[in-house]
Amino acid sequence: MSEPLVLIPGLMADARAYDALMTPLSRERAVMVAPSILGERVEEMASNLMDQLPVRFALAGHGLGGVVAMEILRRAPDRVMRIALMDSTPLPETPQEAADREMLIVKARAGRMEDVIAESFPAEALAPGAARRDVLRHVVSMAFDLGPEVFLRQARALQKRRDQQPTLRKCRVPALVLCGEHDCLAPVKRQEFMAELIHHAALKVIPEAGHFPMIETPGAVLEALRSWLDAPMVLR
Repeated sequence: MSEPLVLIPGLMADARAYDALMTPLSRERAVMVAPSILGERVEEMASNLMDQLPVRFALAGHGLGGVVAMEILRRAPDRVMRIALMDSTPLPETPQEAADREMLIVKARAGRMEDVIAESFPAEALAPGAARRDVLRHVVSMAFDLGPEVFLRQARALQKRRDQQPTLRKCRVPALVLCGEHDCLAPVKRQEFMAELIHHAALKVIPEAGHFPMIETPGAVLEALRSWLDAPMVLR
């Protein structure tokens, strides 16, 4: 039997980030979305989710969701049957990144969420073209609906995140590293580095996408996820 699939959205995103994937994937297996919105540390977010997840499952996360997915893999490697990391990073926040994020936290507390969202998801992080405006509108809508309190918790979690390189080096399950070629928030070089950490990981770079490939190019992401889900198990 196919293992259920757990999808974790990224920063200031909810189930709508996976809208285009849910229906076709749910025809093939059980699918659930596990939001990373509770807790001010990645460890807390992972703990809050793990009690709600199936005994064993395939796990895919985008951005912050990928960071939480890596923490779940670190804590419960026997429960994660395969893992997909999309436009994410295993690295801890650098001092400069933490300082920049602190400025966003100050703006969020001051009620300047429009500025926070614009700086968190710049248009140049998406693939160029006529669809960019609609994708950005979709992203902004999710962020505004989640609101400043969620942003503050998620920003703190990102600032405090641990180095997950050791976790990925120990990974012995089918793994996919996927990203958009135009993503300046999680650049291709970082995705290549992450894929090299994982035993036999597949790397998929989507030329027509940026930071939100599952929204920008859902067909290409669906194809990549199906190949990953169908991949034979790796000897642990």
